[in-house]
Amino acid sequence: MLALLHTSPVHVAVFDRLRDEDHPGLRLRHVVAGELLERARVEGPAAVADAVRARVREAVDAGARAVLCTCSTIGRVAEAAAPEAGVPVLRVDRPMARAAVAAGPRVVVLAALESTLGPTVALIDEEAGRARRSVDVRTVPVEGAWERFEAGDEAGYVRRVARAADEVTGADVIVLAQASMAPAAPLTTTPVPVLSSPRPGLAAAVTAGRL
Repeated sequence: MLALLHTSPVHVAVFDRLRDEDHPGLRLRHVVAGELLERARVEGPAAVADAVRARVREAVDAGARAVLCTCSTIGRVAEAAAPEAGVPVLRVDRPMARAAVAAGPRVVVLAALESTLGPTVALIDEEAGRARRSVDVRTVPVEGAWERFEAGDEAGYVRRVARAADEVTGADVIVLAQASMAPAAPLTTTPVPVLSSPRPGLAAAVTAGRL
């Protein structure tokens, strides 16, 4: 069984669909803890480290053979829980970051939530260091998108993200920093590759947990 740690309930349907398409028969356990993101936005990701470790322990105690954190803001904190957990604990955006580094040196990161930008840039820089490549990372906050997301206007949210991606210039690759932004990728018309995290992140967790 794979446990997924979410900070929004919208991710449940997304990952259930990906499971059905790519990994039929895989057992998922969804853990939704919106308060982790709320606190991390105010106090920083380190403030929720103990709470994240507790959620991971609960998942492992319930039988999880791997844990996938779908929130980019607290992804690094989740990964740090792995040694204590005794099972792989992954952040959903690491495979995406690795692919972005491979795509070219000019990386543009789009995020609807400001707190996601720093962790995503740090992750891309980390993957660039591992690959011994030089990257130039630019960040673009998608103005007004998060307000639509919080209001439940998911269609309006992804349209704003898609429009922001289409306005990007001077990039080799565009990264959608949050898993919730993934539905915007097929709506874009830009010739620049647009990467999202859910599908490669789920695949990495399945491999790591030997599920």
